[in-house]
Amino acid sequence: MNKFIWTTSLIVALLALIIVIMSFTSKAIETPEYKVVKTIDEVEIRLYPKMLVAKTNLADKSFDDQGSNGFRTIAGYIFGGNENNQKIAMTSPVVMNMGDSSSMYFVMPKEYKKEDLPVPSSNAVLISEVASKTLAVVSYGGYSSDKKIEEHIQILSKILQKEGLKTKGDFMFMGYNAPWDVINRKNEVAIEIEM
Repeated sequence: MNKFIWTTSLIVALLALIIVIMSFTSKAIETPEYKVVKTIDEVEIRLYPKMLVAKTNLADKSFDDQGSNGFRTIAGYIFGGNENNQKIAMTSPVVMNMGDSSSMYFVMPKEYKKEDLPVPSSNAVLISEVASKTLAVVSYGGYSSDKKIEEHIQILSKILQKEGLKTKGDFMFMGYNAPWDVINRKNEVAIEIEM
């Protein structure tokens, strides 16, 4: 019995160590470059360049209900679900537009132009460009849920209202970590603002 407990404890410890190591190694993933224009309390005002994205539309704006489905659809494309069976490097964040016409997208690595990307095997994946924009962003840690996203939308909304900043479009959720990252998780809620 002692041998079983010792072996089980060792396996659990090794799995925990692997998860921690994976949490630190995933930080090398490419992220879009942006310029911080201004900081207001816990909000950053960022200027993002135009980006090439692989996008899928979602049935509704619930992260809890749609997040996994959207992620799997786009991940299928970058893991070889395309006409060339070509793998495309993972980037972060994964972005979920939280409006009535909800969608999720991955930013494509900056080495690609639109004509360089393979055609998706699934007609649920679209390749498109997102225009340059100025976003107001608030960050938080841990795992996300509809409740946590809404809490941070409220924080962001109050600060923008207090500052008299006008918004355009819908709120966005931006998640930077793989599900197995258990430490140093980064999430953001953002909305486009008029400058």
